[in-house]
Amino acid sequence: MLAQFSPGQYVRHPQEPNWGVGQVQSSVADRVTVNFEHAGKQLIIVGLVELIVLSEEEAHKEQNRGN
Repeated sequence: MLAQFSPGQYVRHPQEPNWGVGQVQSSVADRVTVNFEHAGKQLIIVGLVELIVLSEEEAHKEQNRGN
């Protein structure tokens, strides 16, 4: 079963930790557009990649760690 994503949610890509925290921009069917800190806008097919959902608090902690 595919996870549902909503615009504004924070995520991480499990195979690309250097991309940093991403924020979901849109989600249509199995395709999620995410704007990552260090990789910009990426189209993720969630059937192939299981994005890690972060709480807003977790996302801000991770973002501040990099600064």
